[in-house]
Amino acid sequence: MKYYLTFSLLSLFFYAQALILPVTENCQESFLNDATPPKVFILGEHEKAYEQLNLEYSEMLLTACNGDMETAYQKWLSMLNEMEAYASLINYDIKGVKVWLNVFWSKDGTIKHIAYHLKQNSRNIDTAEFTAFLISFINHYKFPLVNNKKYSHYGSASFPTYPRKLNTDTGSGNLVPKDANQNYIKEGIRSKE
Repeated sequence: MKYYLTFSLLSLFFYAQALILPVTENCQESFLNDATPPKVFILGEHEKAYEQLNLEYSEMLLTACNGDMETAYQKWLSMLNEMEAYASLINYDIKGVKVWLNVFWSKDGTIKHIAYHLKQNSRNIDTAEFTAFLISFINHYKFPLVNNKKYSHYGSASFPTYPRKLNTDTGSGNLVPKDANQNYIKEGIRSKE
C-alpha cells in the first residue's frame, strides 16, 4: 500500500509538471524574444529587443554632436538636470540614485526607449516606481538635438547632479573655472617656482 501511494503521488506530480512545463517554457521564450521593448526597462530584460535597439540606434550621441565632446557632455548633463528638475516638480525623490542609462532618441530628439541598471552603490529604490518615473519623464521631455539619424548614448547618472563648467586653461594642462580669481592662479604658480 505504501509503495502504491508513493507511486500514485509521484505519477500525479510528473503528470502535472508535464502539463505546466510546456506553457511555462513558451511564456519564457516569448518574453525573451519579444521584439518590441517597453519604453523603459531594466538592462537584462528584453535582451533580443535590446540588441535590435542597439542596431537600429547605432549612431552615438558624440557622433550626432559632430564629434564635439563638450557639446555632447553638456547636452547629456542638461538632460540629467531636466530629469532631476522633473523629479522635484512631481515630488519624486531621486537623490542618491546612481544608475547606468542607455537612452535611445529618434531623429527629432524624442526619447523612444531608456534601458537602465542601478549601480551597486545606489540608494535602494523601488524599480517599478523608478520605471514609472522615467516613462513619465519621456512623455514630457524632448532632447535638444535634431539629427539625420536615430542615435543613442550609454552613460552614467548620479543624482543630485552637480555640474561644474571648466574651460579656462592655465597652460599647465589643468583647467580652472572661468570665474576663478586670476591673482590666486598667478600666486599659486609663483609659489611653485
